Amino acid sequence: MHHTDLLDEIEELNLAYLLLAQRMLLADRVAAMFRLKIDEEMADLMLSLNSRQLARLARTNQLLCHFGYGSAEQLRCVVGNPRDQGQDRLHASLLMASAPGLSLAGVEEA
Repeated sequence: MHHTDLLDEIEELNLAYLLLAQRMLLADRVAAMFRLKIDEEMADLMLSLNSRQLARLARTNQLLCHFGYGSAEQLRCVVGNPRDQGQDRLHASLLMASAPGLSLAGVEEA
């Protein structure tokens, strides 16, 4: 795969992520802020971006989204979970929620 192909894919992923983030914030702001691990100011800013600004931001050569598991151990717990398969989402959500970031109230944790 060529370097330009990777950059095109990063741009596409970034734009999809930004559009999803805006839709999430419009649908349920508090839950979206928790899932995106952003504060009020960032939520306001993301919602204020127009399509031209979103496209410009998406063209950066860096991924705008981040990998949600903070450690390899957290990832191992999810993929190697011997629990009932119906509980996978709950278990992953609990692990993600325990990571440093924002609480449901949108207040940063220390």
